Amino acid sequence: MYKNFLKRVIDFFIAFIGLVILSPIFIIVTIGLFFANDGKPFFFQARPGRKEKIFKIIKFKTMNDKTDAQGNLLSDAERLTAIGTFVRKTSLDELPQLLNVLKGDMALIGPRPLLPEYLPLYNENQKRRHEVRPGITGWAQVSGRNAISWEKKFELDVWYVNNVSLLFDLKILFLTAKKVIIREGISQDGQATMEPFKGNI
Repeated sequence: MYKNFLKRVIDFFIAFIGLVILSPIFIIVTIGLFFANDGKPFFFQARPGRKEKIFKIIKFKTMNDKTDAQGNLLSDAERLTAIGTFVRKTSLDELPQLLNVLKGDMALIGPRPLLPEYLPLYNENQKRRHEVRPGITGWAQVSGRNAISWEKKFELDVWYVNNVSLLFDLKILFLTAKKVIIREGISQDGQATMEPFKGNI
């Protein structure tokens, strides 16, 4: 009952209320990133959702588009703007995904939506992460976020799929708030973002 119906209803209402309450912050961050990123405050990217259906995720754009002399994008760490650093450390970059939740592409809690090119790299068990809607936060995020290995992250994602419940989601929400406050697990050591997934070795 919860997994197949109530979870979606609760997600919709929380996302709607959240957007209304947080709209002042949303507007301020949008204006700040508009000037920091040459008029591009948002970042859109294709991601696979439930049943591997592709949708466009929306986030605040924390990195600019600066390139080197050859026209190649600089590293993530070099393109991360000052306001982008703040937005990422406070997890405000995830705020626009409440719009994805309203649309039904995402849930508040679930495995994080990754890149489409990773789809053929999953083993059969790892593919099960797509049996539910992807989430703004999830069990893997509160268990280490970008600071744990891909294998461990997928293991936690599948464990969540097997154990979805209201109490479990409430636990993850509480732990997410705690992680944001202490700013833990934002990135891997020496990396601004997670290393790309290269498949199972």
